[in-house]
Amino acid sequence: MTVFFHELKRGRLSLIIWTAAISFMLAVTILIFPQMKPQMEDMDKMVANMGALSSAFGMDKMGMSEFINYFALECGSMLGLGGALFAALLGISALAKEEKEHTAEFLYTLPLSRSCIVLQKLLSVVVQIIILDIFTTGCTLGCIYAVGESVEAEAMVPLLLSYLLLQLETAMLCFGISAFIRGNGLGLGLGLALGLYFINLISNITEDAKWLKYITPFSYAEGSDIIADHSIEPKYLAAGAIMSAFAVSAAFIKYRKKNLAA
Repeated sequence: MTVFFHELKRGRLSLIIWTAAISFMLAVTILIFPQMKPQMEDMDKMVANMGALSSAFGMDKMGMSEFINYFALECGSMLGLGGALFAALLGISALAKEEKEHTAEFLYTLPLSRSCIVLQKLLSVVVQIIILDIFTTGCTLGCIYAVGESVEAEAMVPLLLSYLLLQLETAMLCFGISAFIRGNGLGLGLGLALGLYFINLISNITEDAKWLKYITPFSYAEGSDIIADHSIEPKYLAAGAIMSAFAVSAAFIKYRKKNLAA
């Protein structure tokens, strides 16, 4: 597990910064809810007249005066989009960083197969995302308790789980791309995460674009749908699992044949 622990040590500062930043934004957003609550009924009326914009963010299905709906919209965007950006950065650099930083000779000295190296790097990405979610979930629950709100576990558990799965899928897609690039792919990773986010917004606006939900992980992390059904949409989740498996398989195949520049 040499590569695995090396990757965790290498990425610890980035993990700490992203975890602290997302946790801080979550804490502030939750802690101001008691002051915002009296204004939420007026906001609900305003949102009802926003047409396509309210549909894009799922606000037409939720009353913001209820905490779980407020959390799904405001905090969900931080855990969803913010977490996806972190996952994209992890995934897109996982297999390309050695050539970018000219440290590929480190891998040459290890008595490990290419497949083993890919597997350990993949595990390090997954573990870092899980660590991020453990700390952000702890922060979320602590802040909810601090403001005296209560939420149904039937809605909160699948909601938090959907953000974790969203992050993992984004990381897997970027991980697959990482095997095919050389040098800095951070822009590509961030662009992919943002592109998937906006694809979901487009699919929410018009019925003609509903098919786009099958190609973006944000489709099964829709707070309004999860709160209503208390579950994650299985058809979109299945599509995401297939794309993730394809991306990871492509990474293994490509990396085993790739000439690494020292």
